[in-house]
Amino acid sequence: MSLMSKLLSTTLLATLSLSAGTSEAEVQDYIKNHMVNNSRIKVVSVDMIGKKELTNPKGWEAFFVNIHAEVKKTPTVTDKVNVPETIFVKDGFAVPTLINMKTGKDLKSQLKPELNPNVYNDKHLFAGNKDAKHKILIFSDPQCPFCKEIVPRIYKAVKENPKTFALYYYHMPLLRIHPVSDAISRAMVIEQKKGHFDTVIDMYSLEFNPQERNATKILGKINKKYNLKITEKDIDAKNIADELKHDQDTATKSMVAGTPTIYLDGKWDKTREAYKKLLP
Repeated sequence: MSLMSKLLSTTLLATLSLSAGTSEAEVQDYIKNHMVNNSRIKVVSVDMIGKKELTNPKGWEAFFVNIHAEVKKTPTVTDKVNVPETIFVKDGFAVPTLINMKTGKDLKSQLKPELNPNVYNDKHLFAGNKDAKHKILIFSDPQCPFCKEIVPRIYKAVKENPKTFALYYYHMPLLRIHPVSDAISRAMVIEQKKGHFDTVIDMYSLEFNPQERNATKILGKINKKYNLKITEKDIDAKNIADELKHDQDTATKSMVAGTPTIYLDGKWDKTREAYKKLLP
């Protein structure tokens, strides 16, 4: 999250007072017109991603929203930011978080909205049969240590059980942590478009300095290992940038912030291993 996004997020810590039986429209209206009390920030619009009734604690609803705002950095410079947020509402009141006093766990970190069904499209189908019994969807960074361990394993399981699973893949390079993932992800998209999925997954085995930014050096290693001829012009192409932006936008709309984030049949799998219970 950028500094501007953090600034906006911290303004959401005020308790909200809303009418009883709060609707999605009321939550959107409050956020847009009243909640952010900072002269540097203007909320432009609020997307309602979804909502969920909680069973524990009972009576609360979680509203998942994506806030589009303009943040004035200087008198002449304004940044546009998107901030996913969760707001908890009950009996006409709302709070930005609910914490279990026995465990200390913040419910905000335990909840995500269900995925929009349109994320399951042929462009992002990576392995398995699209008519399979179960759908696995992954948001991933090829240099994330946990991704390196988990994603190839899931890919292998899906390839071995194509009637049981369909795997959908979204690129989510975490460039603040792994700048090197930018060039790698772009190379992955190029090979993905060719249907070279085994090569794409094998790129998880690449070892780089996470801070490496030299595209020539990165591509040199990739091309040598896989006998490819990917150029800097190739990875800088608009259609490649558009693909990555679309995946990042999908992550934002789905309130995904870290990798690997894995969904099984539309629901967030915190364990990242729920698919194993469905193996034949």
